Amino acid sequence: MIRRREFMAMLGAAAAWPLAARAQQGERVRRIGVLMGTDENDPVQKPYILAFTQALAGLGWTDGRNVRIDLRWGRTDINRIRALAQELVGLQPDIIVTSTTSPTAAVQRETRTIPIVFASGTDAVATGLVPRLDRPGGNITGFTTNEPTLGGKWLELLSEIAPGLKRAAIMFNPDLPIASAYMPSFETAARSLKVALITAPVHSDAEIETAIIALGREPGGGLVVITDAFTFTWVHRAPIISAAARNNVPAVYRDSFFVEGGGLLSYGADRVDTFRRTASYVDRILRGEKPGDLPVQLPTKFEMVVNLKTAKALGLEVPPSILLRADEQIE
Repeated sequence: MIRRREFMAMLGAAAAWPLAARAQQGERVRRIGVLMGTDENDPVQKPYILAFTQALAGLGWTDGRNVRIDLRWGRTDINRIRALAQELVGLQPDIIVTSTTSPTAAVQRETRTIPIVFASGTDAVATGLVPRLDRPGGNITGFTTNEPTLGGKWLELLSEIAPGLKRAAIMFNPDLPIASAYMPSFETAARSLKVALITAPVHSDAEIETAIIALGREPGGGLVVITDAFTFTWVHRAPIISAAARNNVPAVYRDSFFVEGGGLLSYGADRVDTFRRTASYVDRILRGEKPGDLPVQLPTKFEMVVNLKTAKALGLEVPPSILLRADEQIE
């Protein structure tokens, strides 16, 4: 006679059998390391990870079923990022996904065999990650969110929304390699628009404040903020947005989260779309393709966001040319 407890145990074993059978038939769980350069408490990060995991699931890779995702957060601390890169490589995953240049470079220093796919970053050739975009070779490829011609585009948009523009400061952290890629297009646009270009390297909130106060002392000043690992974090982007508002300085940003936080205008690659597209390369590599044979992809989807409330506070009338092109208008 079979007791109820034994019967339930048999049912449980029967229910688990198909999964065990599939595993025995060769479906092993693949391991994906993910190294994000930023802070897990920053809410703008959640949509990126969600877009990536949902796209993976759509391609047949589900976390907890046939893949295991080991997610780590660098919190913009280069020493922490390097330590986490070592940790992830030590786990011997099938592939490592990175965001931004610093985590990508840190993982690349640790392995030349485990495939690496970066989900966003600067010019991969200029920073030495790959020798060429069409056939990167080696163990690394990915999706950049940076297009060097955007520098000129940001300056054009700034002069469009602030018609009295005479001088524009380009704010960035000089310890990071991103700004140099944009400078040629900045300079070309500045000559065409007859705008004086000012470089504003910053390492701290105090330097942010000083640069923006100087810019706002006279009419005609404007600001372009380059998103890097320093300006990206809320702890620094909030002071940038606040100082620009207090000193009546119109500012253009690459990423929409600046505008959602009170900034004036943004234009740049859609990061959510970039993370979604990254899943396609992870899928192809897990199915046997080599990362070095997959070309580095440039952004294909851009978004413009304008904050009408901020424009009004700055005394600016947003021109129809921007209103018509904006993907989102924040009231």
